[in-house]
Amino acid sequence: MIESAVAVPAAAARIPVMAFPANRLRRLRRTETLRALVRETRLTPESLVYPLFICPGTGIRKEVRSMPGVFNLSVDEAVKEVRETRALGVLSIILFGLPEKKDEVATGAWAEDGIVQRAARAIKSEVRDVVVMGDVCLCEYMSHGHCGIVKVNDKAGPQSLGAAAAPPATAEYEIVNDASLELLARTSVSLARSGVDIIAPSDMMDGRVGAIRGALDEAGFENTPILSYAAKFSSGFYGPFREAADSAPQFGDRRSYQMDPANIREAMREIELDIEEGADMIMVKPAMPYLDVIAAARDRFDLPLAAYQVSGEYAMIEAAARNQWIDRERVMMESLLCIRRAGASIILTYYAKEAAKLLA
Repeated sequence: MIESAVAVPAAAARIPVMAFPANRLRRLRRTETLRALVRETRLTPESLVYPLFICPGTGIRKEVRSMPGVFNLSVDEAVKEVRETRALGVLSIILFGLPEKKDEVATGAWAEDGIVQRAARAIKSEVRDVVVMGDVCLCEYMSHGHCGIVKVNDKAGPQSLGAAAAPPATAEYEIVNDASLELLARTSVSLARSGVDIIAPSDMMDGRVGAIRGALDEAGFENTPILSYAAKFSSGFYGPFREAADSAPQFGDRRSYQMDPANIREAMREIELDIEEGADMIMVKPAMPYLDVIAAARDRFDLPLAAYQVSGEYAMIEAAARNQWIDRERVMMESLLCIRRAGASIILTYYAKEAAKLLA
């Protein structure tokens, strides 16, 4: 027996023998078929939701400058898009509208002949077995671009904003919570009447899920589920969307109602309150910068959990790919896989069509 000339420290002597070479984790990575066999997280087209921006007119397919490959679509073009998407196995879409006119009470959001209402009727009549979600927010329809009614506090006292696009420079303004709930509820009922299958409020007003649930039930839509944007953060990643939906606020910002990006415990409270008010599904938005929030929500709540891979996430991937800095398809699929791995069972993404083609 040959003794070691090097003294072994007592602490090191207590370390168990390493599993290598008996255990070799690379054995199950050798081929794609082996990797597929043991894969822990899987993407399917059925788990993806395709966002569509509906605009007035006929035969319109206008590309969004900051979102290559994403278009403003007239109703007839949207029907074609949904038909193609459905054929690829993507079963769900979500609709955003660009109205003909805007005003201070978001008439285009709740009008029976509103742009989204018309699109929903056309899609449901032309494409079978597709789930149509309706985004419920007022920003696209308000003259000022905020997600609720604006009250101006000027020297003359409180007053509504009226038809003005912005309050006087010397005035303070407030996004009024409770008065906005009536418009959100009215919009939800109008969308349900037009055939929308799932109501998805994204405004972040307190109490809006309860108000919408009550209005839907009273109108006979007690079986219409609510997908709440429960934890929607005030994010810089929304910029391209605001171009696509023409929804940028004309003054101020949305930090008084959308969530502070620093707060995860508050996000859990927001989700819990929405569930108590009647939400059937919950959403975290954005997705990739908030994977920790998605994971925390998955651990804590049992409801179906969605995440929105927002416009800024999409735009960054597209910009980097166009500069040939990344492999576009690989990064696209990896980003979706990571969102799924974090715990989201539903992913809203502008890549839904392309991902479905690759998954096939």
